[in-house]
Amino acid sequence: MEPAMGADGVQSDLLVAAFYAFTPLAEADQQELLSALPPLAQAEAVLGSVLIAAEGVNGTVCGPSLGVERLLALLRSELRLGDAHYECLEVKRSWNPDQVFRRFKARSKREIVTLGQPQVDPRDSVGTYVDPQDWNALIDDPNTLVIDARNTYEVAIGSFAGALNPQTESFRDFPHWVDQELRPRVEREGPQRIAMFCTGGIRCEKASSFLQQQGFGEVHHLRGGILRYLEEVPEQNSRWQGECFVFDQRVALNHQLERGDYCLCHACGLPVSSEQQTLPSYIKGVQCLHCIDQFTEADRRRFAMRQQQIDQLQA
Repeated sequence: MEPAMGADGVQSDLLVAAFYAFTPLAEADQQELLSALPPLAQAEAVLGSVLIAAEGVNGTVCGPSLGVERLLALLRSELRLGDAHYECLEVKRSWNPDQVFRRFKARSKREIVTLGQPQVDPRDSVGTYVDPQDWNALIDDPNTLVIDARNTYEVAIGSFAGALNPQTESFRDFPHWVDQELRPRVEREGPQRIAMFCTGGIRCEKASSFLQQQGFGEVHHLRGGILRYLEEVPEQNSRWQGECFVFDQRVALNHQLERGDYCLCHACGLPVSSEQQTLPSYIKGVQCLHCIDQFTEADRRRFAMRQQQIDQLQA
């Protein structure tokens, strides 16, 4: 997907960059980033979210391309892996005509992606990276068990054909699923290898490290995640079906990395397709098919009042 150009030949779309790096950050380095990022983002009109922890950084930002690249350059200058030849910052780029965030925030976290297993460190051990061009052959092999490492609401709107859905509500649930469901299945079916994927690659790095610690054998994961696959693999050759959920106001992306068919229900925060918005259960800002039985009447009155205020502001 290329950025749109205005009538005057000037680039009009905004750059969206999703990035992460597992790299050790001392407390002083974390604080330096927490102090340096907000003023740079403000000066460059960049919005988004950056998480910083002792294990590295994870974030998505949106803004003018030059400003976003300056923010990425700052991150690269602060990240160290002890190997000058290793590009430690994994970045996926796409373009959007409008800003996809409302504000910028940089904050400290215990983990940049929460698995809840402090002994897991992808810097020590990680599965085999598979480039997007080699992914189809791997997952087409009947001896490969393909696992979608994302949450159930993400899987519901798109996945690779035949992938196993762990039906987890959060990444923290993954270790329990491995113990209760995956291990018995592997012992029963005996696949030669496991291949995992997620949105941008970060969850699979941790998940593959966890599986290796747990004694699983050959573990592979998609380098750069679904987003890089959609960017690099032509749609006519693609094994991807549906859209890819993203954690910003675009909600989901199609194979061209353009905004897709979904919006978020402002009541429960889950994705709702345009078709699902036509159902009797859908009331904008109040309820959808996912949460029709989840809230009280008092909650719905409060949601309706909030939606009315939003509509008035947008009028």
